[in-house]
Order: sequence, then C-alpha cells, then structure tokens
Amino acid sequence: MVMSKLYSHHLQLCQYSPPRSSNQPLLAIQHQVVIPMNLNPETELKRYFGARAVLGDQRPRQRNRQFHRSTWMTSPKDSWPRFSRPGISMTLLQSKDGVQYFTFEHSRDYQQVQFKFLDAVESMDPNNILALLQLNPYHIDSLLQLSDVCRIQEDQEMARDLIERALYSFECAFHPLFSLTAGTSRLDYLRPENRAFYLALYKHMMFLEKRGCPRTALEYCKLILSLDPDSDPLCMLLLIDFLMLRSREYQSLLQLYQDWEEHRNLSQLPNFAFSTALCYFHLSQQEDMDPEERVSYHSHQGNCKCVFIPAFIDVNVFSSVLMPLLDLCTVQPDVTVTSHAFFGPKSQIGQPPALAELTALYVGRAYNVWREAAVMLWLEESVKEVLLRVDAKDPQVEDSQNKRKQRYQSAPRNIHRHVLLSEIKEATSSLPLEVTTQPLMGFDPLPPLDSVISYTRPERQHVGASNESTLSLFFRSLLPNFNLQGGLRQEDEMEVARAGQELNQEVNRLMVAMRDMLANIRFQEPPREDNPYRDEDEWD
Repeated sequence: MVMSKLYSHHLQLCQYSPPRSSNQPLLAIQHQVVIPMNLNPETELKRYFGARAVLGDQRPRQRNRQFHRSTWMTSPKDSWPRFSRPGISMTLLQSKDGVQYFTFEHSRDYQQVQFKFLDAVESMDPNNILALLQLNPYHIDSLLQLSDVCRIQEDQEMARDLIERALYSFECAFHPLFSLTAGTSRLDYLRPENRAFYLALYKHMMFLEKRGCPRTALEYCKLILSLDPDSDPLCMLLLIDFLMLRSREYQSLLQLYQDWEEHRNLSQLPNFAFSTALCYFHLSQQEDMDPEERVSYHSHQGNCKCVFIPAFIDVNVFSSVLMPLLDLCTVQPDVTVTSHAFFGPKSQIGQPPALAELTALYVGRAYNVWREAAVMLWLEESVKEVLLRVDAKDPQVEDSQNKRKQRYQSAPRNIHRHVLLSEIKEATSSLPLEVTTQPLMGFDPLPPLDSVISYTRPERQHVGASNESTLSLFFRSLLPNFNLQGGLRQEDEMEVARAGQELNQEVNRLMVAMRDMLANIRFQEPPREDNPYRDEDEWD
C-alpha cells in the first residue's frame, strides 16, 4: 500500500533529527543569556517598561520572606503552600552520544493521589479536584486541570499561577544532570509521567506570548522542542516560526529553515513557507543593514516581491491561504483576485484535509503579523506577479497542483494534538472525525497509541447510569463523542438545561473557594539561624 506523501513527509519531519551541528544553534540556550532574560518574563518586561513599572511594590520584605528553592522557570511566591516533596522524582535512563535520556517517576503515594484524580475527573465535578488539591497542593494534573477551569472563567492570573506552581514542583524534582539550557536532555513523551511536564511548559509558554513576552515564549518553545526533537510530540515546528517573527528573530528563522529543510521538509508546512517569505521582506526593509550586505542580500534573493512567489506556486501550492488570511486581516481583495480560479473558492473546496488543517492553524494564529500596511502592499504586488505566471501557464504551476493532490491526505497524531492545544477555532473545526469522536482529556490530549505504561490503575466498579447526576450528564453532553442511546427525551433535555444552570453555579462557587483558599493561606515563619536568609531546600 502506498502511503500518502504528506504522511511520509511529516513522518520525516517528526522522527528524523538533523545532525547535532544543525540542532545546536536552535536547541541550545546559552547559559549567560538564560539568566538575565530568556526564561524569565520579568526581565523581558523590564526591558520594555522599566523595573519600577514591572515590580512596583511587589518586592517582599525580608522579614516576611519565605524560603523557597532557587529555580529558573518560575519565581516562587509567598502565597503558595509550603512545599514538600509531592512524590515526583527524575531518573537518568541512559547517556548516548552526548545526549542524556531522563524520565519522571511517581512514588507509590503519588500514584494513589493520581488514581483519586482520575476518579475526580470521571465524576465531572470540579469541586472534587479542588478538594484533592487542598490536600495535595502540588499535584501536577490537578493544577493543570484547574488552571483550565480558571482560564475558561477568564481568571488569567490564577490560571497562570497554577501552571507556575506545577513547573516549580517539576523543577524541584530535576535530576542533577538534567539541563534546561544545553539542548541535550531528553524526555520520552511515550511515558505518561513526562507528558504533564510538556503540557505545563506549553501552557506557560502561551501565557507568556499573550502577556507580551514573545522572546521568552520563544525560549520555552525551543526548550519543549529540545526535549524530544526526533518526534516533536507537540509539533512545536508549527509554532516556532511565529514566535521568531514576533521576536523579530529573522536571521535565526532563516538559519533554522536552511539547517532543517533537508531533514525535516519544512517547506511542506504552510507556516514556514509564508514566515520565511515574510522574513525576507522584513530584512530587505532594515535601514541599519550594512550596504555591502544589502547588495549581497538582494543579489542572492532577487526582487523582494518575487521571494514570496514560491509560497503560492512552489511544489506545495499554498494558494488556499490567501483568501482566509485577507478575511481575518479585514482586507477586501481586488476583483481580479477573487474572480480568478487560482485564488477563488475552488482553491478552498478542493484542498486536501490535512492541508486545510495546517492552513487554518497558520492563518488563525499568524494573521496579525500580516496586517502592517507595508506588508499588505508587498503581498498585493506578489499576488499580481503570481497571477501573471499562472495565466502564462507556467509549467511549474501545473506540476505543483498535481503534487498538491497527492499530498496532505492525512496528518500525524502530533499535529492533531498541537491543533487541540492551540484552541484556534479555525483549526479545531477542521480536525478529522476520528479525532473529535474520541474521548479528549485536557490533562493528556491524544495520548500516544504506543504509550510506555509504568503502573496501571486498579479496576473500578462502574456506576450505573441511573446514578448519574445532572451535572455529569451536562458535562458529557459537551464532549464530542457524546451519544445517549435513543436520543434525549423531552424530560432529559430539560434535565440537561437545568444542569447547565447548576454548572454555572458550581463553577462560580469553585472559583470563590479557590480564591479564598489562596488568600487565607498562612505560614509560620521558620526559626532564624546564623544566616536566616540563606537559599536552601526546606525539605533537606
């Protein structure tokens, strides 16, 4: 059986690692850069607004200072519960060719807490998760799940705080040889104990990007990619170009494309085709470019507007991107463009399923970087040049269209997982039916089919449907795979509607309880010693 070309290309994208000489510039985070800026959002904000505007009166007084372990990813807060080891540790599995392979492990007690968490999730009642978190304030999956609840309720500050607490718990469990900066530490996504770390990093990264810290978010993106660059389980290659554009790291993006294209087929991804073209445009507009470098640059790239043409008529043919992009940018295209078959409705209807998913993801995420007037003017000129070559029946156009029909028939699981985590409605609506009809858990979206299970959950007696609460029925009705045999009777429909009202009340009570829990935490100040302000682990 012949595998579709898209799937084979993406298997190369996800499973083949470039030579270490190519990996190193991207995945290694220089130690001297990390401390002042890269993993610390406050440092980036200080550069924009100044230290006084960022910190204000947040500096804690020495007498009220709590004793937390020094960490790189988060700044522990005095409002957090007193930290004690939750039962997570990290083990070095092997070292090979200068790369160390680690895994997180759960103690027997933590496993029991994890089983209770799964019971709480199945109960469909957030209060059960909150009760579990009150007893186990650093249980990772509970923190991730409640962070989602807070984010849905638009309490971004608390949602971010819970994710930071999860990262702090993970970092306190790091193996002494595990490095965030070298790009040589690996965590296998096939192991469930490791997946929560990936998700916590991803959610923290997205909070940073929305907070206006794209440079710091980019470093977290590189960190996630470095943990498993061979398979890229969260498909960070669909995001890294956007963060590089936001950070104005144009040269770095072009270097990444040149180093990885041969091994990862980055040109097969719409985001890289368009982002690299946009990089060339921005570089050509830089006034501080050395004159000799500018001449060399233009002689190598040719006319600036022509650089963009391959994004439309190259072997990948991303003509279906233009109209959705202009629509989100609230730009009305010329009638010669809308009426042309190359960019018209036919290009949308006829695109393969996986290409539609990738296109919707890129347009929904990156349309804002295209809204500048100069960029739009350049795009307009590029589109005109494309139409001239299409009307002239350039043989490359026909060849590209034929290849487009053969590729992008299906996408691998990590791309679907990335789309779910992105929460971009234009992309999630294009997910295939086999993805949306299976159970989707926020704390472990689309787990690998070949997961490496280290411990299993004890079998439980299933509760009959007659004991199901209206709140649980309402939650299940929201799931994509919900199917009640025989459909809902009128009485059932009224019951689900009533459950919706109960849900709002329950979630509101939950939020009040969480805020009260965090606001009323009181800690007893530890006894003073010779050096009362030393930075050491309280549990040692």
